[in-house]
Amino acid sequence: MLNPRRISAFRALWRAVARGRRPGAPGLGERARALPRMVGASLGGRYRGLSRGRLALFLVGLVYLISPVDVVPELLFNVFGLGDDAVVALWLAGGFLVETERYLGWKRDPTGQLGSAD
Repeated sequence: MLNPRRISAFRALWRAVARGRRPGAPGLGERARALPRMVGASLGGRYRGLSRGRLALFLVGLVYLISPVDVVPELLFNVFGLGDDAVVALWLAGGFLVETERYLGWKRDPTGQLGSAD
């Protein structure tokens, strides 16, 4: 059964994927190459579109997915243990698409105003 959080994660990912398929939108390769630059610019204070708190949440989500401690629920509960991982993975994928699109837009903006607002 899908709970509201899972439905919300699916919707967010779907919206991000739909926006990413528009003509002229950056491809997955371009987004992946931009990720280290985005993190560096964010930590260096040059890009303010991604807060350190949100960056930390992404890191926690990634660690949660690759953590060997999280294997225990999957072993005990089989497919049902994967539900929490699916929600976190969807959230990370949606966040990756949204944040890289915002960063790449900021890089293309000649005034540099997109990343400094907040």
